[in-house]
Amino acid sequence: MATPETTLGIELINQSMNDGQEESQSEIGPEQSLPRADGGKHAYLFLAGGFIIEALVWGFPFSFGIFEEYYSTHVPFSEHVSGIPAIGTTATGIMYLGSPLAFTLLQRYPRSRNLCASIGFLIMTCALIGASFAQTVTHLIVTQGTFFGIGGLLLYSPVVSFVDEWFIKRKGLAYGVMWAGGGASGLVLPFVLSWSLTSYGFRTTLRIWTVVFVLLAGPFTYFVKPRLPISRTSTPRQLSFTFLTTTTFWILQSSNIIQGLGYFIPSIYLPSYARALGYSKLTGSITISLLNSTSIIAVIIMGFLIDYLHVTTVIVASCLGAAISVFLLWGLSSSVSLLYLFSLSYGLSAGGFAACFLGIVKEVKLRSPAADTGVVFGFVAAGRGIGSVVSGPLSASLLESVKMHGGIGGYGTAYSVLIVFTGVTSFLGTVSFVGRRAKII
Repeated sequence: MATPETTLGIELINQSMNDGQEESQSEIGPEQSLPRADGGKHAYLFLAGGFIIEALVWGFPFSFGIFEEYYSTHVPFSEHVSGIPAIGTTATGIMYLGSPLAFTLLQRYPRSRNLCASIGFLIMTCALIGASFAQTVTHLIVTQGTFFGIGGLLLYSPVVSFVDEWFIKRKGLAYGVMWAGGGASGLVLPFVLSWSLTSYGFRTTLRIWTVVFVLLAGPFTYFVKPRLPISRTSTPRQLSFTFLTTTTFWILQSSNIIQGLGYFIPSIYLPSYARALGYSKLTGSITISLLNSTSIIAVIIMGFLIDYLHVTTVIVASCLGAAISVFLLWGLSSSVSLLYLFSLSYGLSAGGFAACFLGIVKEVKLRSPAADTGVVFGFVAAGRGIGSVVSGPLSASLLESVKMHGGIGGYGTAYSVLIVFTGVTSFLGTVSFVGRRAKII
């Protein structure tokens, strides 16, 4: 999958890349040459590695709804159902919330990036193996949730920092292809995981996935490396955090956080919701697969629109589209056709919100030119992480304590409170658009 070459990519060239390029060029002798940027064997091998790592790091937790349905109906975990949603949201939340620290340290100490990725690979491997021996929900939160998230953060963050070196004029294409990895994995994994969990149970499934992870991530991690040599005499860069004092950042970040509070709920609960309506496990897998597949399309389309429209315009389109699909389609769904239609429409609207990250970074850097792209991106990702971490226990609490009676379709089920909460947070995510109209930003 590809996106058009974008002007946004040029505007978002990392200042650290410019500084590093100047330092690095002085160390390259006349007999040496750098690998070509924006094309060539090395750049495309890097992109292939980024695609695979994206698929392995993000595709697995994005398909957690399949595990949630399994854990909720099988002992010993079914005895403590309320803690199960926190497993998946903890993993994604740590990867999001840890981004500011990870990107800041990697920018200041670029020589540590390869070591960071290797450590992340080992931690993720141990986390998956450890989860296969779990006896309680707490064990799963620690292994499949916490340690998987820490490992994923350490493995994935260097990949993002390398993109600025390998792709300059074609940065939009690079991010589009790399981010498609998570969506592609999320398209296939729900069916594979559902079949494996039904046939072999969670312990064997996690061990098989560990082998797949090692066999794929191991070789491709070799190609995920910096393009520019690092000066041996370079000193840690001083980074500017003044963007954190701007109204623009916080108004845009508020949309990101609010939308994130409800964003993950459908991907967690759709399989369980489908079973509650009397449909098969396959139906639940299809809902997650449809949601993930249209999210790929949405990210590409909204990434394209970011180049031509103000980021708040794209945000309002994503949030309003999501709110309408939740209230009308999920809320009224009692047939499998409406449920599938909701998955498609929610993926096409809410699923593209991640493309707004680059638009937020672009807008923040216009107000704070000294801000480092990677650092700003990390803080924006952390805002998403707040929603991810909070939505797991919050949704479980709402499902357990708030009972809404009456209504049709989804509004007549135990999941009605989650439908309303997801729709409301999607709608309130338009706050940045209102802020721009009010000339606050």
